[in-house]
Amino acid sequence: MTSYTTTITEARELFRAAYENRYTWDSNFPGYTADVTYQRKDKIFTGQVRVNQNLSAEVLNVDELEIKKELHHQLWEIAIHRIRRAFEDTHGQNTFTYGGTDDTGAVKLLVGGKSEGDSYKVRNNEVCYVYRHIHGIIVTINTFSSHNTGEGYLSHRYDSVYHDSETGELKGGTNNFEDNYEKVGRYYILASRIIQTKEQGQIKTETFNFSNIQLLSI
Repeated sequence: MTSYTTTITEARELFRAAYENRYTWDSNFPGYTADVTYQRKDKIFTGQVRVNQNLSAEVLNVDELEIKKELHHQLWEIAIHRIRRAFEDTHGQNTFTYGGTDDTGAVKLLVGGKSEGDSYKVRNNEVCYVYRHIHGIIVTINTFSSHNTGEGYLSHRYDSVYHDSETGELKGGTNNFEDNYEKVGRYYILASRIIQTKEQGQIKTETFNFSNIQLLSI
């Protein structure tokens, strides 16, 4: 029993360390504004964006509703991953056990408790694989490289795939991402994101560039 309990504790602490090694914005983050250029196929759209201190987002000077929604979605994706939440608040009702080590040295961690059925992999104190059930969808994310900010890591190249949790049916294609960041004041903020989506043998590329990034005054 002692050995089993120790293994559970070690698995939990391994995941906690990687979770707490993610780069996040602190409570003093003021928000920011930026110019944005969004390109898909041969069309280019420009405008401005604003992320407020409470991490709500605004898209300005973009008339096309579909484009405005896509830019707003990206801002939401950026902000939600920078929110700093305590490990116990997020995973306090979960348990973790070892699930083996792959040929890259990544340790698989199986989740029980509230999020039973989910799993992660940790390598070099970073979460490099995510398998999560979210609202009837299974989200799988593999991270291939990262940025070391000195205050935690940020994913650089990664992919994501979505499946129906009941049928296993693929939802959409495989999305490959490349994110690059700029340090503005004390904070790292996304400066560019390239998304390549492969679906039914076709590749669609979307590019988001954020420039003239300026922190808001508090």
